[in-house]
Amino acid sequence: MNLYVGNLDYGITDEDLREVFQEYGEVTSVKVIFDRETNRSKGFAFVEMANNEEGQKAIDELNGALLEDRPLRVNEAREREQRPNRNFGGGGGGGGFKPRSNNFNRDDRQKRYDRD
Repeated sequence: MNLYVGNLDYGITDEDLREVFQEYGEVTSVKVIFDRETNRSKGFAFVEMANNEEGQKAIDELNGALLEDRPLRVNEAREREQRPNRNFGGGGGGGGFKPRSNNFNRDDRQKRYDRD
């Protein structure tokens, strides 16, 4: 059973969570989620328990329990929703100078007015 664990202190590590959840059964994986840009914890994680009974026991015992003075939010993780494509329209600009396709030389133009 895959569990969502929220409201984590930013200093909590995978190993910290593994120790807490192992009291309720076999933990197959732990992943604290980090922001790609800041490399700081986002304050939530996913813990995978070996079976549903152990996962439900962890939910029942740990949801609302304090960890580092913060009440944990523990529930069964939902499947990740399909997110819309984020290409922001357009094909992306090439930037920089692009020569016109109708380039011409001023000397090639016909003169409109004769001043002679």
